[in-house]
Amino acid sequence: MAASHPLLAVRGLQAGYGRAQVLFDIGFEVHPGQVVTLLGRNGMGRSTTIKCLFGMLPVLGGHVEVRGRPVNGHASHRIAREGLSLVPEGRQIFTDLSVEENLVATARRPRTDDGRAPWTLERVYALWPRLKERRHNLGWQLSGGEQQMLAIGRALMTNPTLLVLDEATEGLAPVIRDEIWRTLATLKQEGLAQIVIDKNVKRLLPLADRHYVLEKGRVVWQGDSAALHAQPAIVQQYLGV
Repeated sequence: MAASHPLLAVRGLQAGYGRAQVLFDIGFEVHPGQVVTLLGRNGMGRSTTIKCLFGMLPVLGGHVEVRGRPVNGHASHRIAREGLSLVPEGRQIFTDLSVEENLVATARRPRTDDGRAPWTLERVYALWPRLKERRHNLGWQLSGGEQQMLAIGRALMTNPTLLVLDEATEGLAPVIRDEIWRTLATLKQEGLAQIVIDKNVKRLLPLADRHYVLEKGRVVWQGDSAALHAQPAIVQQYLGV
């Protein structure tokens, strides 16, 4: 899975809100085709890290690099053009647009020909047939599960090389959560790199290649799924409620 250059490299990342520093020297890498998790309780810096990756929060120190090129200080749309796409916490779809309008609003062609089939309306509808059935419905007319399908489909329509999912299964019915986990596994099989923030360690273990545990804005543990499975005390100490 290793590559000469990581797709994403975060080095010594520091950030905060006002005078309150939240992130302290966060570092991790994502290689092409790899699934990486950011684990931790709420308020430990996971979503703040994601905001820094996408230019939504200024970086106070350290570096964020995509394919070896710094993107610190770049606007969110420029970072998106580098192949990063976000499924944000809370979905944040356009509620006054139809399903189909949501999907095409930010759609882009693949930035490079990496051998993977490009994402089109037809592919998204094949992935989530329910969206095709409701393609003329407005966003506010969808259930929470349908809105989450739409948020993932919208992100895929940008044809990303790195998909970032922030609490994509939060608050959903079990049948919808299962469907999302199956989808993420399928995307991994197709070679799409992912960063996943989620609390369900049991479902993340078979999916992810590497895990980074955050506590109070610092990486306190990192390792692969076998190592995390072998250390249940880590899960209890840093992820238990």
